[in-house]
Amino acid sequence: MPYRRRMSSRPAAGGGRWIELDPTRVARWVEGFADRHGPPTTTVQGYGLLLAAPDGATAELHTPPGVPPGADVPGFVAAAGAPRRLGLLLARKGAVAVGVAEGTELVVSKVDTRYVQGRTAAGGWSQQRFARRRDNQAKAALGDAVELAVRLLLPAAGTLAALVGGGDRRAVDTVLADRRLAPLAALRADRLLDVPEPRHAVLVNAIAAARAVHVLVRDRDHDRD
Repeated sequence: MPYRRRMSSRPAAGGGRWIELDPTRVARWVEGFADRHGPPTTTVQGYGLLLAAPDGATAELHTPPGVPPGADVPGFVAAAGAPRRLGLLLARKGAVAVGVAEGTELVVSKVDTRYVQGRTAAGGWSQQRFARRRDNQAKAALGDAVELAVRLLLPAAGTLAALVGGGDRRAVDTVLADRRLAPLAALRADRLLDVPEPRHAVLVNAIAAARAVHVLVRDRDHDRD
């Protein structure tokens, strides 16, 4: 059974909070929002839909990666929940995981880990020698990540709705800077998944995070939705 993200919440910069919903729960959440704040008006925005309630509360429904925009809540919900192919590229330290998800199922995957030395204890190598060695290890790990993406993700580029990165942004940027991966870079979503060191289980869980609907909620009394 694939991992299914139900709901998570975190404070938003500038006030309000971000909520992450499984696409199957969005319609019910919108109904609850209307029950608590009054029937909202819906307007189309660049990020998705804006719900504005009579009491001043607002909810921004952000379209997930690879989903076409919807003109109303039913259209948004249907599009967000529809099966689509997503590419996943997770990179952190010396580990990389790539995969292709068909709906909620991982159909292609590969994880690779290369040792990158951490900090040395007192009395170890000189700082410059250590830094050079660690830099070379990190470059080799990213080189492996590029070849993995070329081998597994690039052939699927024409079938992907989006490519979603995760982990260390600089590492993902470096991998996608390879000219051979230009077709994948063009599909890259703005969303960057916050993941631990990539492993197969992390890659499986990343599917739900990539498909989740992000909702920015702001209201006057800061009640929890």
